[in-house]
Amino acid sequence: MELYYSFSVLIVLASLFAYINLRFLKLPSTIGIMLIAIFLSLLIRFVGANIFPATTLSFFNLISEFDFTEVLMGAMLNFLLFAGAIHVNLSDLREQRFPIFIFSTVSVIISTFVVAFLLYAVCLLFNEQVPLIYCLLFGALISPTDPIAVLGILKQTEVPKTLETKITGESLFNDGLAVVLFAVILELTRTSTPDISFSSISWLLVREAFGGLLLGALLGLGASNAIKRIDDYKVSVLITLSVVMGGYLIARSLHISGPLTMVAAGLIIGNYGEQSAMTPETRDYLNKSFYLSGLNYY
Repeated sequence: MELYYSFSVLIVLASLFAYINLRFLKLPSTIGIMLIAIFLSLLIRFVGANIFPATTLSFFNLISEFDFTEVLMGAMLNFLLFAGAIHVNLSDLREQRFPIFIFSTVSVIISTFVVAFLLYAVCLLFNEQVPLIYCLLFGALISPTDPIAVLGILKQTEVPKTLETKITGESLFNDGLAVVLFAVILELTRTSTPDISFSSISWLLVREAFGGLLLGALLGLGASNAIKRIDDYKVSVLITLSVVMGGYLIARSLHISGPLTMVAAGLIIGNYGEQSAMTPETRDYLNKSFYLSGLNYY
């Protein structure tokens, strides 16, 4: 299915679920929309297939045509991460850098193994023989905190500033180690003699995590300096949009972390760019533009 149609269907469903949640459930939007989506999926899978088999089959065919990687990673996630990062204070992150580093590295590793062993035990309980290595792969996939959900919930709750900074920082930066963990475990499942030497793992971490942060910082500084030399909010907004869309294409071609690229670019533009390069009018239009991108919807 073409990207436009996939994106359109997802937006329609998201707006419908959001209305149902606000009208009836009144839960935090990230939680309410997720619960409604899970309930509808189970309803279609186990009820619709028996009562309306033709309609259910058509719906399954529609979903199977989605290129979720392209829609979510290429169209949605980058805008959401960038929009979240430009509202994070860099000085607050520096003050909490040690707990953020621990939470985004050590805690991800611990969570990966805890989830893996719990899943392995549950599978044994139901007489399902799932290799432990696949359980570890699932643990690495599921352990990183979802930054969009975290940022959305924190915007609606009153928590201490230090706690908010720690949680926000962890959710934004845990992608790097999670990607390395997932790639290493995936390599173990594919080959009998995988290359898991210290040098190969270190290079993977440097390329994915530090490469993404470096690219994002360069894009953020370049965009901020370009905005500083003009006084036109329309062009400034276009520049920031090009950072998100073009930055993802560059990160993808270099095989580095697109999410971390967006986080670093957002932090630079949201702090250095807004403070020293933007007029109040440009800053206002930029915030409004990324309000429309979807983050503040949550």
